[in-house]
Amino acid sequence: MPKNTQVKTEKEIEIMKQAGQICAEALRSVLAEVKVGVSCAFLDQVAEKEIESRGASSSFKTVDDYNWTICTTINEQVVHGIPTDYRLKDGDVLGIDIGAQFQGFHSDMAISVAVGNASLSAKKFLDVGRETLKKAISKAMPGARIGDISQTIGDNVEKAGFMPVRILTGHGVGSELHEEPMVPCFGKNGTGPAILANMVLAIEVIYTEGAAELKLEKDNWTFSTKDGSLGGLFEQTVAVTKAGPIVLTPYL
Repeated sequence: MPKNTQVKTEKEIEIMKQAGQICAEALRSVLAEVKVGVSCAFLDQVAEKEIESRGASSSFKTVDDYNWTICTTINEQVVHGIPTDYRLKDGDVLGIDIGAQFQGFHSDMAISVAVGNASLSAKKFLDVGRETLKKAISKAMPGARIGDISQTIGDNVEKAGFMPVRILTGHGVGSELHEEPMVPCFGKNGTGPAILANMVLAIEVIYTEGAAELKLEKDNWTFSTKDGSLGGLFEQTVAVTKAGPIVLTPYL
């Protein structure tokens, strides 16, 4: 029978742990440079240098026609933003999505942060995404279902008055950056694929401050909210083990 690629070997998970550590270290270096007046393109250069200096390479550059190390999203942008020469402004909400490939295996993670002086509403918005991701990760247990993770995301986001995005999902990760199973940001407990020991999942909280509808920008990469409300993204790469979920990308 063919190997179930959704289930990793212990050796593969160990490699992915190293990939995740490299990714997390690179993200911390990028976050240290986030300040008013800094360009997204500069942050991309920092990420590339940090990943390559650790013997890894950009996961995102393995995606067809994507030529950058990170994705950066500003305010109403939600995912897949190209790091341009845009310079960060006081009060911006910045999302950074980053992935590192090491010895043939990927890691994937994202965080949204405030630049300079954030409004109280923006702080609440970001706190909800951060806490929701922690709760979602706790559901990644052998014997559970993907829907258990998905409902946790949707319920927590909606309870706070925000909306989960329905057209974008988390995913499995391994020798490919995007693998099965998909992990939606909404769902129902007890439904969806079974979660198995030694699966590795990129669990993502993708949500908006207003309506959930998105539009694709002219660059054919960036998804933004249709109503101009804030977008948020929090993501970790998580190994499912019998002892519980292990975050392979520990940036907090």
